[in-house]
Amino acid sequence: MTSLSGKIAIITGASHGIGLACARRFARDGAKVVLADVDEEGGKRAASEITSKGGVARFIYCDVAERLDIHNLVAAALDEFDRIDVLVNNAGIADATNFFKLDDVTFDKVLRVNVKGAFLAAQAVGRQFIRQIEAQGEPRRLQTRQPYAIINMSSIDAVMVSEDHVAAAVSKGAVNQLTRALAVAMAPWGIRVNAIGPGTVSTGSVEGLSGGDAEGALERTPLGRFGAPEEIAAIAAFLASDDASYITGQCIYADGGRLALNFTMPQKG
Repeated sequence: MTSLSGKIAIITGASHGIGLACARRFARDGAKVVLADVDEEGGKRAASEITSKGGVARFIYCDVAERLDIHNLVAAALDEFDRIDVLVNNAGIADATNFFKLDDVTFDKVLRVNVKGAFLAAQAVGRQFIRQIEAQGEPRRLQTRQPYAIINMSSIDAVMVSEDHVAAAVSKGAVNQLTRALAVAMAPWGIRVNAIGPGTVSTGSVEGLSGGDAEGALERTPLGRFGAPEEIAAIAAFLASDDASYITGQCIYADGGRLALNFTMPQKG
């Protein structure tokens, strides 16, 4: 088990699915977690659950694509815990609309949350990281490891595409490039920025797949099963830990072998 003891982590989209799994894992590994989401009821319930099991958690309502909400999220985290060590940019939405039926409202909505939201949160938290480093009197070019890390949630959709997930694919491709750009921009302060690219994971959205869609996804996954949110959370915990101190600008794909198979066309016969 990785050690996140004493770290303060903000996790967006944390009321359910992968975000909630990350919050649970981080708390289990010793971090104090700030859960952010637009689902206020679910977020409060998640924070209460973590607290009831001995963890330290607080929920903050946040629409990640609103700069004021991000400002308030960072301010609330600092009021509660005095500093921030980790940001998990997990908030995101998907679409399942054929390209020729995809309207600009849906396209804009997906990019607004998945790309703009990740950008705004990373910028605000990254600035806070730098303030903390400079307050410690550290030189700009650090010779020692720093604990600060940003983890963006990407997807295999950034690499493999279909006509029914155009907006999601475009947004996750942008998240990968954002990750690389931020890794370079923040490297002088020793701040690490990485991404995780899940394949098909058993969250609420996946459970809503029709039988044929679910079967097709399994057929294209060499390990023959969906991933679990906890498996993605384990990667996030690793990337947030000192064990990943020399990893930055990378996307780790957890896809059950989907990219290695490189097969997206439906099977016939």
